[in-house]
Amino acid sequence: MDKSFAEDIIKKAINKGCDAAEVFIKRSRGISVEAKNGKVEALEASLDFGIALRVIKKHKTGFSFTTSPEGIAKIIDEALEGAEWTYEDQFAGIPDCMHSGEVSIFDKQIEALKDEDIIRDAILLEESSLAFDERIKKVRKAEVSAAVGSTAIINSKGLNASYKSTYYSAHVTTLAQDKGGDSQMGWDYAGSRRRGDVDIKAVGKEASRRAIELLGSRKMSAVRVPVVLSTAVAVDFLEILSASLSSESVQKQRSFLTGKIGQKIISGLVDIVDDGTLAWGTGTKPVDDEGVPVLNKTLVSEGILKSYLYNTYTAKKDGVFSTGNAVRGFKSLPGVGVTNMFIKPARDEKSEAGSHESEKMTVKNNSLLKSMSKGILILGAMGVHTANPISGDFSIGISGLWIENGEAAYPVKEAVMSGNILDMFNKVEAVGPDLRFYGSAGSPSLLIGDMDISA
Repeated sequence: MDKSFAEDIIKKAINKGCDAAEVFIKRSRGISVEAKNGKVEALEASLDFGIALRVIKKHKTGFSFTTSPEGIAKIIDEALEGAEWTYEDQFAGIPDCMHSGEVSIFDKQIEALKDEDIIRDAILLEESSLAFDERIKKVRKAEVSAAVGSTAIINSKGLNASYKSTYYSAHVTTLAQDKGGDSQMGWDYAGSRRRGDVDIKAVGKEASRRAIELLGSRKMSAVRVPVVLSTAVAVDFLEILSASLSSESVQKQRSFLTGKIGQKIISGLVDIVDDGTLAWGTGTKPVDDEGVPVLNKTLVSEGILKSYLYNTYTAKKDGVFSTGNAVRGFKSLPGVGVTNMFIKPARDEKSEAGSHESEKMTVKNNSLLKSMSKGILILGAMGVHTANPISGDFSIGISGLWIENGEAAYPVKEAVMSGNILDMFNKVEAVGPDLRFYGSAGSPSLLIGDMDISA
């Protein structure tokens, strides 16, 4: 239905005078359940549908969208009118027809779920969090979500791409309190396109463990010591770095990686990959949001910058091919974004065998801590998003564990770590084996050389 429907839109747009046209259709239905005190606190169901039309006329781009099939005539007229008023751009265009491979992104088990199944999992998430330790006094949020969607991209160059996808996630925040009255928060998240990858009980236990670890936190004096970034904190920094890997940011002079292709930018121990083909990854799909096949590509190899991320437009500007990284909703034109971006772990076998989430590495078995005579394992970071996107400078609040002779001595709080993102990644002295994904970004633990910590 979507193909013939879209082809009719394209035909009408071409007949009205545009040189090329593209239709993007997105459908999704989902449910999110939040549990509290063993009952449903909130249940939200969603049903989304949208049609977007992009037209090219004399190297000018027009765009419009609608949420109703009855609005087609209007968006054709609006897109064509928009093309009259935009500036001429020699790089404006739509991609040619290309063939994509098969990817694992649709789980029939998620499609068959009923509301009561998701409600049961949300209640189980809360229960497993509370059962971990008697010091867990409250679960602030225990939420489980499921979604099924379909995407179709058809254009006047013969491109016809469509796929169905699923998504399942669990997220919980817990509160621990000791006899001295100290309270600490913990959280955890797991998400995948396959339900079997999301261990509800494990998510609850991990969130509670994080809260318990930080009980009795102390303030600390200013020091300059090595740090280990936990997987979650490493991902926070990787996401800042990923913004500078976008060709869109580079071309707009908003990236600290501008002009550095072929140069060593970070530690030679670090490889950064963006893999749109990763089985069951939340960013996996056969094609990007323009219909260009996604790729498994190495962006940074042994610390050397190999490539930026491109969509069709930015690739034309740089005279290269799209890397399959166009991202969009039906309300906007394509931008540039990641698929599944991650730092390769020390032992790569698990991820390359198809698993995109390795076993969690706890404080006790964190191999990176063993080499530290003194330092900090950073378990939480506040304000990473405030890092300067052009210079890479940052100053963030951190919490975690003070390490002595490879062992956790006591938890620390209200400390501040300052530095520069590229400088920090250049100080990576060891990479852990514990790759974890948080959404479409993943990282193992990272041992970083001396960092400035202030009270």
